[in-house]
Amino acid sequence: MSPQLPDSRNENILINIDGNLYPRDEAKISVFDSAVQGGDAVWEGIRIYNAKVFMLEEHLDRMMDSAKAMAFARIPTREYIKEQIFRTLRANSMFDESHIRLTLTRGKKVSSGMSPHFNQYGCTLIVLAEWKKPVYNVNGIALITSSIRRNPPQCIDSKIHHNNLINNILAKIEANLAGVEDAVMLDLDGFVSETNATNIFFVKNGEIKTPFADSCLSGITRGNVIKIAKEHQVNISEKRISISEMYSADEAFVTGSMGELTPVLNIDGRSIGDGTTGNTTLKFIAWYKKMTENVGIQIPSS
Repeated sequence: MSPQLPDSRNENILINIDGNLYPRDEAKISVFDSAVQGGDAVWEGIRIYNAKVFMLEEHLDRMMDSAKAMAFARIPTREYIKEQIFRTLRANSMFDESHIRLTLTRGKKVSSGMSPHFNQYGCTLIVLAEWKKPVYNVNGIALITSSIRRNPPQCIDSKIHHNNLINNILAKIEANLAGVEDAVMLDLDGFVSETNATNIFFVKNGEIKTPFADSCLSGITRGNVIKIAKEHQVNISEKRISISEMYSADEAFVTGSMGELTPVLNIDGRSIGDGTTGNTTLKFIAWYKKMTENVGIQIPSS
């Protein structure tokens, strides 16, 4: 079977590697790059709306913080990264319905091995922009609970947005085998953390609850939902959420740059609420859409 692209427009995209634009099939990094050697890289997923890059500064803040925590050397400046993002979007004429996978690796090594002492070239920057609408069914998705636990901060701090995603991939495989979109991952104490790809929120008696960002990423979309809730005076809190509380929620939705806000209708074969998208979820979807229409950094014409 021939590979099928999710969006045929991506067949001829140009990909930016260290300031150079390459056709899709020619965009390659060295086998000595740290991303290949050990997943030693950090990344961000960024959306484009109405010729604006949404939450760009916030994404760059997190990337820079992650790179610093990982002790990367010779990190490109923010201005250089922004310049390459804008340049890539203009080259592909991507001004809407687009998503960027922005990756910063520790860079190429002089010899294979784990030690950063071998990294003597500086970081590798990859700007991969694709035509990509939100990836989930807007009418709602189903989840399972994964047997794979989310890393606690004792093992690796989830605030580092790193490329070592084996835990998440194993959880996603379980979801695929179960025939659902994604999997809920628990922390080591058995409380809800996040899904393999998104943060998660629950609504009960008009109040919204989301897990503490201890064993999960404090997502930028997650932060926007919390901000929107406060602006609209909706009760929202962070807390430990048990499996039974998850099952008995009136509504649930997941959040992330790739999929925006998506209703969750079923978890482990149990209907959430009445199994349809709830009113609170619909309100937040509308509020978030309005935010994407009004917030962002304009893509310069040159």
